Amino acid sequence: MTSLVQEKVDQAIRILNEKDIDVWLTFVRESSAGGDPVLPLIYGLDLTWHSALILSRSDERIAIVGDMEVEAAKRTGAYTQVTGYTQSIREPLVAALTRIDPHQIAINFSLNDVHADGLSYGMYQTLLKYLDGSPYAGRLVSAEGLVAAVRGRKTHEEVNRMRAAIETTRRIYDRTFEYVQIGMSERQISDFMHEQLATFGVKEAWEYVNCPTVNSGPESPLGHVGPTDLVVERGHILHMDFGVLQNEYCSDIQRVAYFLKGGETHPPETVQKGFDSVVKAIQAAVAFMKPGVTGVEVDAVARRVVTQAGYPEYPYATGHHLGRAAHDGAGVVGPAWERYGDTPHYPLEAGHVYTVEPGL
Repeated sequence: MTSLVQEKVDQAIRILNEKDIDVWLTFVRESSAGGDPVLPLIYGLDLTWHSALILSRSDERIAIVGDMEVEAAKRTGAYTQVTGYTQSIREPLVAALTRIDPHQIAINFSLNDVHADGLSYGMYQTLLKYLDGSPYAGRLVSAEGLVAAVRGRKTHEEVNRMRAAIETTRRIYDRTFEYVQIGMSERQISDFMHEQLATFGVKEAWEYVNCPTVNSGPESPLGHVGPTDLVVERGHILHMDFGVLQNEYCSDIQRVAYFLKGGETHPPETVQKGFDSVVKAIQAAVAFMKPGVTGVEVDAVARRVVTQAGYPEYPYATGHHLGRAAHDGAGVVGPAWERYGDTPHYPLEAGHVYTVEPGL
């Protein structure tokens, strides 16, 4: 049975050919101390000594690892050539590159995408030292576009895992809305949702203390922040931002509710208008989304609905990739602001999964 790592390595080989890149080199050490974000996709385990995962457009799948990890590398089933070493990776690394003789070697650095920026500066300098005297130090290029494609284009199995995580999240939200009552604190609501994580056997999609974010009323601090002792009152809007990590893949879903004041039979016009405006912005963005359009174009559609309804533009991107992480790198559905680099200009592709979350 093909594992997910094998699927992603197969996919990477196809993308190398599509993008006309000869070799993709992932170079890591002591990955448990802060590993390359691509490692779970194309290897699935930690690596200890200096290690090189080499994939070529000619379908070579090479793992050069410390002797103590040779068997583990073989068991991934993703690498047809596994080479071990004891004292230094330099010789087998240079030998492998010399045999392939690539014109381009894509390595994991990026100015725009943190998930494509896994090669530390120290490891980059180490790689240059190992390649000194060979022609290959001058053939290094960024793997940014390659990593974005491998990470962003979800396989059938990845999509199935995400659907399961989303369904679990929906069920937890259903239980939460049945549980919430006037007078409960944000912290009580958060504690209940944390209990549901244990009940369903899943983990939080981001930091435990901030997942969920629970905001009740206008005094509650917005953003990526944990709950407070503020309580739900009549006339409050209750906002929650929550996701689960299930079978290595995430969900990320926001929900809001309004608690009627005494004598009210429906929300005030201002509340209803705000809710309807956000729904329209979401629907407009989703209707516009298709392969080939860019994130900045989708963002502009959603943002225009909000501003034309009379609200100021929201100070964040409309959406982001979802996958192994809640913010899964690659392109962003956002405005062309400096903080996002080039990522809003990345095109949407078949297989991408995005959140769509404009707001007021």
